[in-house]
Amino acid sequence: MKFGSKSLAIGLLLVGLILANYLASSVPVRVDATAESIYSLSDGTRRMLGKIEEPVAVDLYFSKDASGLPIAYKNYAARVQEMLRQYVRAARGKVTLNVINPRPDTPDEEKATAAGLTPQVAQQGGEQFFFGLIVTQADQQKTIAAFTPQREQFLEYDLSKLIHSVQQLDKRKLGLITSLPLQGTSPQEMQMMMMMRRQPQPSQTVMTELEQTFRIVTVESSANELPSDLDALMVVHPQGLSPKLQFAIDQFVLGGKPVFLALDPSSQHFKRQSNPQQMMMGGGAQNVTSDLPSLLGAYEISYDSQKVVGDLENATQVQTGGGNVARFPVWLSLAGRQSFNSKSMATAQLNSVMFIESGSVSQKAGGSLTFTPLVETSSQTGDMPSMMLQFAQPDDVAKQITPSGKKTIAALVTGKFKTAFPDGMPADAPPPAGSNEPKKEEKKPDAPALKESKGTSTLFVIADSDWLFDDYSVRKFNFFGQTAAQPINDNLAFAANTVEFLGGSQDLISIRGKGTSLRPFDVVRKMEAEAQKQYQSKLTELDNRLQQVQTKLSELQGKKGEGNRLVATPEMAKAIDDFQKQQAKMRGERREIRRALREDIDRLENRLLVLNLLATPLLVGVFGFWFYRNRKK
Repeated sequence: MKFGSKSLAIGLLLVGLILANYLASSVPVRVDATAESIYSLSDGTRRMLGKIEEPVAVDLYFSKDASGLPIAYKNYAARVQEMLRQYVRAARGKVTLNVINPRPDTPDEEKATAAGLTPQVAQQGGEQFFFGLIVTQADQQKTIAAFTPQREQFLEYDLSKLIHSVQQLDKRKLGLITSLPLQGTSPQEMQMMMMMRRQPQPSQTVMTELEQTFRIVTVESSANELPSDLDALMVVHPQGLSPKLQFAIDQFVLGGKPVFLALDPSSQHFKRQSNPQQMMMGGGAQNVTSDLPSLLGAYEISYDSQKVVGDLENATQVQTGGGNVARFPVWLSLAGRQSFNSKSMATAQLNSVMFIESGSVSQKAGGSLTFTPLVETSSQTGDMPSMMLQFAQPDDVAKQITPSGKKTIAALVTGKFKTAFPDGMPADAPPPAGSNEPKKEEKKPDAPALKESKGTSTLFVIADSDWLFDDYSVRKFNFFGQTAAQPINDNLAFAANTVEFLGGSQDLISIRGKGTSLRPFDVVRKMEAEAQKQYQSKLTELDNRLQQVQTKLSELQGKKGEGNRLVATPEMAKAIDDFQKQQAKMRGERREIRRALREDIDRLENRLLVLNLLATPLLVGVFGFWFYRNRKK
């Protein structure tokens, strides 16, 4: 009977543990103890989910049974699934999640393929597997063709963007103000160019890419207002903007709508069209520079339209007139993590970009806005007047660059902006004296002018416009009678990422990149770095001694005997013997450093292993002893 009672108690304890585990997993309470809250939803995502009107179905496809599946993908699949469960809980019934394992030759696999999911190939075994997402609302469907662990820090942004985009029935409207032929020859200009027997110009590839996501609305520089239904605004190399249009842009920014602003101190497009004789006379080229000093001054941005940036480290190799290859420091070929902001959606995945005679931007001292550099040059960067580039050769330009530190080429400015027009809408310019033109009647604004931002305003500013042209971003070729474009760098991706990021909802813009679930052991990394530093210093010492001995040997070998033969003098033999002894000693020191490094790390790993193995039993034992003592009392 006593044995039966103990068995019953053990059985009830097991049932209780199972029920407690089930109840704990069902309780909608989570504690995220990570440094960057990678397992928590941002406020922007929660606001976006709260605005869902019709149910959204989320289908996660993951071939968990595929052989040879990398462990990194298995862990990341669990991470994606847990994140999606948080979306379901936060949406309060508006989002449903289905996790599907598409086995080969099944309807699930056919559905994944038909939806556009891309099968990936396992490294071991070569078996294909699916790891993608399908989001559906009514007849709208969007997909993430393939997840990759390399983009883990933007997982929340990608999921939120997909759920938000499936709710958009129409394309968002992107206003475009530019003096450059980014959209190619307009229909109005087509007939005139045909009469002049000139070849019409096609649209730049960047505009073709943007037209897939946005409906582009062209705004003339002479306009006095912006269309009222724009979702975002793109201003590229502005020329001759009327004061009222600048006021409209200012109110657009203060109203919380995002603006993409590309200025340029030296536009290659207009430099090519300039009159060489006029330039030789010192007149300069027209429309080469662009600036909006009133707006930039109010938005705490410093920008000099008369200076270009030169980077000696990231100079582009160009071919000179004589057929030689030279490094041109004002043509920037930026690459590597040190050039791009790894926390921004627009730049984190970039590998290389190219800018042509760009300027730089910075925040004015004492500014209250948040100025986030997105693209920066190296420390070997200086600036020079753009007028000096008219006849200078690449080698001469490099000599005139004096490094003064890193420069910011592109930045994101956010916060509560102050208006550039504190007195309200500017009045129309009066007609010229003696003109019979009637005075225009002032149109009263529908609402009072904003003096500062309603909420958080967003401005992307970049000090170059040439990077948007095909000449510096794609290589075009004929493909079965059609013109195809192959990117030569990430200029197109940079433009598309930035405009799509700005053109999204304010909820999406507020989402920032987070860390990764892979947490490196910083203590071990520091130990390895310290040992490597010591190891490297020993190597440097060895190299120096080796160089000294080799120099001495060369001097000794220069002393020839009869018949021009080398005479092995006692001095030379002693130097060789000393070198061999030093070399053997240094090799022994290297072995000792490596052994000491491994001993320290292995000792730390063993301590952690023992601690992990014994921690749980010790805690259970302590709790059991405490419970036994208190129960006995």
